[in-house]
Amino acid sequence: MVNSTPPVVNGARPGVGHIPEFLRDPIGLVERGHREHGNVFALRLGNRAGVFLIGPEHHRFFFDAPEDLLSIRSAYPFFNKMFDEDFYFFGEPDEYARQRAVLEAQFTGAHRERQIALMADDTRAFLATVGDEGTFDITFRLGPLVMRMAAHCFLGEDLGVFLGYDFFGEFRRFSDGMEPVLPLWLPLPRLIGSRKARRRLRDRLGALVRSRRDHPVQPPDFLQVLVDDQGRAEDPLPEHVLVNLVLLLMWAGQETVTGHLSWAIIDLLQNPKMLSAVRAELADVFGDDDEVNFERLSRLQLLDQALEETGRLHPVAHILMRRAHRPIEHCGFSIAEGTMIFVAPCVAHRLPEIFPEPDEYRPERHAALGVSSPRDDDQLITFGAGHHRCPGRDFARLEMKVVLSLLLAHLELELVDTEPKPEPGPKVKWPASPCRVRYRRR
Repeated sequence: MVNSTPPVVNGARPGVGHIPEFLRDPIGLVERGHREHGNVFALRLGNRAGVFLIGPEHHRFFFDAPEDLLSIRSAYPFFNKMFDEDFYFFGEPDEYARQRAVLEAQFTGAHRERQIALMADDTRAFLATVGDEGTFDITFRLGPLVMRMAAHCFLGEDLGVFLGYDFFGEFRRFSDGMEPVLPLWLPLPRLIGSRKARRRLRDRLGALVRSRRDHPVQPPDFLQVLVDDQGRAEDPLPEHVLVNLVLLLMWAGQETVTGHLSWAIIDLLQNPKMLSAVRAELADVFGDDDEVNFERLSRLQLLDQALEETGRLHPVAHILMRRAHRPIEHCGFSIAEGTMIFVAPCVAHRLPEIFPEPDEYRPERHAALGVSSPRDDDQLITFGAGHHRCPGRDFARLEMKVVLSLLLAHLELELVDTEPKPEPGPKVKWPASPCRVRYRRR
């Protein structure tokens, strides 16, 4: 029997297909495709085809497929503009494995307690600036805090290289280079601005790496260990790759953590019963002081469940991509070489057969999993899955738990904008501004 091609979602326009709708409302378009055709369907993206695969069975295929079948390298051409063609998963498989191993080696327990202390210091400094009561926009205030924490943890004492400099704004401009649909040669102001931001960030980080080679700091922090390890390696990574690794750590962490953390606060404030339970857990674990350490954070199981549920309901990376490098036969469908293949956490995380009452905020659904036993990667893909899963996932969770622990311990919070919506368009799904909270010190 000849396999059929995936059914095409209605509403494609001549010439441009679904591009206008995808740029305007990608989540709504994918939800509509799923309603029309189920777990496998296609879009028309100009002269290209795009196939969406929804659900655990398809996630397993998507994340486990080798690079010569489903390519992550060719699926994200805009990352070549933001980084380099030989960087991370854009390099050849052996080079990618080498760079990933270097990066993963830095996310060990050796740095953990020091990083938690830095995160806590930065959060307390933030709390000292807000006064006893007032209002702030969640992403406008938490974004710079997350950025500072990442810089502090990864750059150590050389955080000063960014002080007096709008590094949060610079990274936001850098992020504007993420363009999954339109041609990257278009002279769009945001694409031009992204390339300029990249040059400025790389200049600063390159000078910092060279300084660490010539003038090591003691005791060695995260960056110094990375530089020292490469100095001793038989086949060290080039300087521009080291710079890109640090740039990736700071950028990717800020993009995901700011959005996830903001939605976690929103979810808790919209669900007073869970908020009260989390506060009670914090009081039980922390007692009369607010000393933050890994042992205490690991006991915050309700907070873990809340973060897991927020990642399910509001995945910041709402769509993930690959490109078919050869013809594919999958689950009764024929997919042509060159087709863009997508999975969509924004839809897959709300499949009722996997998550009963999928639109309801129910953190207790994750209670049976435990802190050391996360949900099957095929079901919940907040941080990706398989061999491309985010290596900084545990670091990101620590950041969010530190900030939430201290904010909830010291501030009473109330949503001013009671029905937040995600950012429109194809960008990562932070809550759209204004998304304000009113606060007063406890």
